[in-house]
Amino acid sequence: MTDAPRPGDAVPDDGAPDDVPRRAPADPAPDAPASDAPASDVPATAPDVPAPAAPVPPDGARPQRRRSLVAGSLIAVLTALLGFAIAVQVRSTDTGQALEGAREEELVAILDDLDSEEDRLRAQIADQRGALRELSDTDSRSAAALEDARSRADALAVLNGTVAAEGPGLVITVRDPEGRVRVADLLDAVQELRGAGAETMQIDGVRVGVSTAVTGTPGDLRVDGRPVTAPYEIVVIGSAADLRTAMSIPGGVVDRVGRQGGSVDIEQRDRVVVDALRPLDEPQYAQPDPGD
Repeated sequence: MTDAPRPGDAVPDDGAPDDVPRRAPADPAPDAPASDAPASDVPATAPDVPAPAAPVPPDGARPQRRRSLVAGSLIAVLTALLGFAIAVQVRSTDTGQALEGAREEELVAILDDLDSEEDRLRAQIADQRGALRELSDTDSRSAAALEDARSRADALAVLNGTVAAEGPGLVITVRDPEGRVRVADLLDAVQELRGAGAETMQIDGVRVGVSTAVTGTPGDLRVDGRPVTAPYEIVVIGSAADLRTAMSIPGGVVDRVGRQGGSVDIEQRDRVVVDALRPLDEPQYAQPDPGD
């Protein structure tokens, strides 16, 4: 009795020699992973379709449209003007027809009203012209008064010595080598020049005014408190011929200074400058008269 093979015993392959090696069976190919999403859930991508291009107008379309707009505007303006002309003509026709149908008394009344209106307008024009002339005269008088006030102010400023002045005049040089010229000699010179029409003057750079005082002793003279030294220079503006005559009269300043050992030189000029200034003298007691 033949023994049956037991489990675990090798079973010989019939027909194959024992010395031929046997290959192990190949492992089965792994299953491909199944896709979780069904095929129907994947959206299909549509291809990009270009937008249709806008039609390009022909070359003459834009100028033609512009000409159409201009023509339309001109037609509208001409229509408005024509309507206005028709309205005016109709109104004139109505007025003419009304006048043609009016009676003589009504026409006379209309003419009287027109004459009255014309007279009223002429009166208004005359009033306006009169007002214009009055304003012009007022402006002229105001301008003249202002100019006169300025001239007076300038003249007073020159006389008071508050502004510089220039004009024809004399340059007088009083030499006193011995120091014997007195206060009275300078005062006489100032008075003689004023009497001859001097408008303004200065002595050694001191402006002579209404209240000018000459003080001191021979050789130590003062004008308005300021010391002056020989030779004394007097610059004066006025009629040069009259001033020279006043200084040269017999027994005058020139003669007296000469007797004291001094001399006086007089130079006549077409233009001299008096540029020394003095403060404005404000009156302490005198006031302008309000009734003047």
